[in-house]
Amino acid sequence: MQDKISFAGQVAVVTGAGQGLGRAYALELARRGAKVVVNDIGAARDGSGHSDAALAVVEEIREGGGEAMADGGDVSDFAQMEEMAARARAAWGGIHVLINNAGILRDRTFAKMDMADFERVVRVNLLGSAYATKAVWETMREQNYGRVLMTTSSSGLGGNFGQANYGAAKLGVLGLARTLRMEGAKYDIRVNSLAPTAGTRMTADIFPDEAYNAFRPEAVVPAALFLVSRNAPNDAVVGAGGGVCQSAFITMNEGVLLDGGELTVEGVAEAWPRIADRRGDQVLATGMDQAHHALSMLLKSRG
Repeated sequence: MQDKISFAGQVAVVTGAGQGLGRAYALELARRGAKVVVNDIGAARDGSGHSDAALAVVEEIREGGGEAMADGGDVSDFAQMEEMAARARAAWGGIHVLINNAGILRDRTFAKMDMADFERVVRVNLLGSAYATKAVWETMREQNYGRVLMTTSSSGLGGNFGQANYGAAKLGVLGLARTLRMEGAKYDIRVNSLAPTAGTRMTADIFPDEAYNAFRPEAVVPAALFLVSRNAPNDAVVGAGGGVCQSAFITMNEGVLLDGGELTVEGVAEAWPRIADRRGDQVLATGMDQAHHALSMLLKSRG
């Protein structure tokens, strides 16, 4: 039987924690002993407006006997993320867990999309994740421990109609995570990514009622908290929703070596069925795998 996973003695920061998934993460982290920074600017789904949502979650945590502080910093403003991290360190001495959950949607087909909306979605979802992570990174390095969770999306992994801005940002987050897990490894900083499916304000008018009710935010929490626990993996990409947990992988197949007279536009066209064959797919462990594999094939072909 697996021992109960505890966050006692740890400080956790959850961005976008005023409602939905972030709120659910913050509450469960507190139940399991963490001191929680509940960050939320209190904006609407498109990033506009403000509210006191973070304060309400802090009150819930305190009523349950936990410790928490509210933070209204904007993740898209690096100075505000630095201030948030400084407050957490001053109050509790460190930062052990960061869940990058803050995000906004401004859906529209690319033909009709205002580039200001494209930029704003990328700024909050991608740069916001980078800014919050950078704000806690040195603390995690100094204490030789850290767990960071990025929120990617099926829209980034597979694309989604009307979400060019969101999909671009969410795949960018994955590239950020896969790099930071290498840079943080020697300091026991593990960086994972979660693609959640949940009925929240972000999906309220996207999901039909049956799906909205089935995909409760609480059903995503177990996967999220495992990925920031002491024995978490590193570089995992997990899809979670409705109790279903899946692993996602970026793969590349064996490939075809085009040499000599075959290495032409026409040669690629002729070889395309073999180039596109998914049999023999291999998981990319690092961004250098593509070059290493191609070099290996070249050297083998030349004896």
